Formats: sequence, C-alpha cells, structure tokens
Amino acid sequence: MIGAERKAMMHDRKADWSQLLRAANAGDTRAYGLFLHAVTPVLRSVVRSRGTGLGEADCEDVVQEVLLAIHLKRHTWREDEPAAPWCYAIARHKVVDAFRRRGRRIHLPVEDFAEVLPAAPEADPTEKADIERFISHLEPRAAQLVRAIGLDGKSIAETGEELEMSEGAVRVMLHRSLKKLAALRERLIEI
Repeated sequence: MIGAERKAMMHDRKADWSQLLRAANAGDTRAYGLFLHAVTPVLRSVVRSRGTGLGEADCEDVVQEVLLAIHLKRHTWREDEPAAPWCYAIARHKVVDAFRRRGRRIHLPVEDFAEVLPAAPEADPTEKADIERFISHLEPRAAQLVRAIGLDGKSIAETGEELEMSEGAVRVMLHRSLKKLAALRERLIEI
C-alpha cells in the first residue's frame, strides 16, 4: 500500500509541475518560482544518479545548466504534455554534455602519487657498446656511413661530402647496411 501511495503522490507532484509551468508561461512569476523550487531537488537527484563519477561540484554545475536550459527553453514545452519527462530529458542531455566535455580524462593530483611514480628512464649503459658491436660487422666504409647518420645525426648531404659519395650512393649504401644489420639481429635473436 505504501508503494501505491507514493506512486500517487509522485504523479500528483508531476501534475503540479505541469500546472505551475503552464501558469509560469502565462506570466505568473510566483508560479514560476514554485515550479523551480519543486523541480530542483528532483532534478538534482536525477543528475547525481546519472552523473556518477562527475563529482559533487560538477553535478551541481550540471543542475544549474539544466535549470538555465529550462528557463531559456520553457516556451518550447508543449503544454498538452506532462512537464516531468521534458525536464528529465533536459537533465539527461546536460549530463551527457558534461561527460563529453570531460572526455575520458580522469584528473588526479600528481602529488598523491609522487612517491610511487617511476623515475625517468635512463639510457642503457651497454647500449652504445651493443650498437658498436653490430656496426663492426659491416665493411669499414658502410660502418662509417651508419655511424655518421645514425649515431652522429649527420645529414645525407654531409655524409656524402665526408665520404666523397653522391647523395644517391649514400642512400643506397645506408639502405643496404641497415638491411644487413637487421638480418644480423634476426640471426642473433634465433641463437
């Protein structure tokens, strides 16, 4: 019996919303104030239940956006329809908008995690020796070319001048050298 009474009371309250909004649209400012006073707590609970994860302040911002949208668009409400579903739809859309604005990001203060965050990665001290060992398997001129471009960061043109080669020849030798290094790496991985 309690459930039926509660349902009837909710239905009456929502019918009151329609009457109040109808009167407000006709120019009754007191009815508009009563309407806003009646819908705000209900809309707040709708926003909180649908906006799980937004946070208290963000939910309150959404409630304010819903009330503003109702105010600005109340002339679009069809007076032959109940006001409650119209208000709920606005609330749902504003919650979705809040999630869209937020995106998939989660904001956490870094200070809370400073002690458990990993340190910046350091260069592997054996890396240079490993690279040199690989390059030493190339013929001397190709090794010099790979070192100049790959390790020293020189351009194709600079390397060509240094080795007295055309840019096209440098590119071809670099391609062939890198292909040999890749094949050598594959053989070493198999071992």
